Amino acid sequence: MNDASRSTLTDSRLATRDSALRPAHICAHLLSAIEASDGRRRRRKRDTTPDAIGLAIKRRLLEEAVRDDPDPEEFEGWLLCQSEAELSAASGPARAMALEVWADWQLAERSDVFRQWLEQGAPSEDAAGP
Repeated sequence: MNDASRSTLTDSRLATRDSALRPAHICAHLLSAIEASDGRRRRRKRDTTPDAIGLAIKRRLLEEAVRDDPDPEEFEGWLLCQSEAELSAASGPARAMALEVWADWQLAERSDVFRQWLEQGAPSEDAAGP
């Protein structure tokens, strides 16, 4: 395969991926993955209140992303606005969860394996109850 063919093939894959992949789609699947984190949190023997607060903030951000369906190129700014509006008194935790959602989005954009795992319902033994 010559360089021109390789470039065309790569460009068409990126165009297909970029046009089909939206933050709302990934965030809907990330909501399923939160169930595993919450199951793991409930089984811990220590006070998990801070974990529960973080997961609640992340869950709200994900639910809002599904509802608002921001464009991929505007998602980072959208997350920043949401984290500032989320809990102005607790902007640190909201910003931290927004950064975590942003990192998950970037991973989903770049990793077929991660996207497939999400699309399969983010299977995990941790999702099962105690």
